[in-house]
Amino acid sequence: MSNTNKILEVARRTIRIEANAIKELEDCVDIAFAKAVQHIHTSNGRVIITGIGKSAIIAQKIVATMNSTGTPAIFMHAADAIHGDLGIVQKNDVVICISKSGNTPEIKVLVPLIKNFDNKLIAITSNKESFLGTEADFILHAPIAEEACPNNLAPTTSTTAQLVMGDALAISLLELKGFTDADFARYHPGGALGKKLYLRVKDLADQRPKPQVIPQTSMREVIVNISENMLGMTVVVEDQKILGIITDGDLRRMLTSGKDIDSLVASDIMTANPKTIPADAMAIQARELMEEKHISQLVTIDDQNHYAGVVHIHDVIREGII
Repeated sequence: MSNTNKILEVARRTIRIEANAIKELEDCVDIAFAKAVQHIHTSNGRVIITGIGKSAIIAQKIVATMNSTGTPAIFMHAADAIHGDLGIVQKNDVVICISKSGNTPEIKVLVPLIKNFDNKLIAITSNKESFLGTEADFILHAPIAEEACPNNLAPTTSTTAQLVMGDALAISLLELKGFTDADFARYHPGGALGKKLYLRVKDLADQRPKPQVIPQTSMREVIVNISENMLGMTVVVEDQKILGIITDGDLRRMLTSGKDIDSLVASDIMTANPKTIPADAMAIQARELMEEKHISQLVTIDDQNHYAGVVHIHDVIREGII
């Protein structure tokens, strides 16, 4: 067998093993899972998630998911916990302990300490009969038939199952909290994903010049206005009302028409009724509209339909909204 075929076979087998394990997890979501979610939802504390080895890495990912979806969570390494970090756990906190075997030495030391604090303990484990499984208040069973590793040793399938169970917890809590896209945006203000949810057209337009001329403006002045503002266009405005738009394309067509430039004014070559968008609209809506109409800029309007500015496709792309 060639190296290419062997690689493909190993990769596909790995995916198949892990996919089968995840599919079987659905049957493990039971009353204990529901009670664990309800307890976290009604508690006045945070969620402390702990583990050792690869399970600790999974714990950190679940913490990140919970924090970004409205459930305050903190990671606590199981080994560090028994050497001072146990002070992280406060009254009313719920502790989630992740361990495939449920019998690692650190877990056996840590669990009784947590129980002495009277904090509720949730176990995510593949072994319900383990020390962790028998001591936990709630068991989230994540059994696996085998690791994807050919030696059945390297944590692969087990950590995937743990991660999926953690996602199921986080999303269940999200639903109970009624967590909305607006809430999500508040926790993700710096990323492109968050910007799609909170960035508005006016946030972009306010950074740009506001080119405008009146209907009687001469062609020479129109050209100067467009050149100075470097947007490839200007807006024809009268009494704050938008009458039309003049783009570089309109100027080129005028020049090739053979008409006398000195006899023309802005209203002679403008395109009436240009595409507009409310300044309070989301920036993602501006991108979608520009894409739909095959244009590179939109005129923005305020709540009285007055001219408010211009948003350019480059503004949207610069913010990562693509």
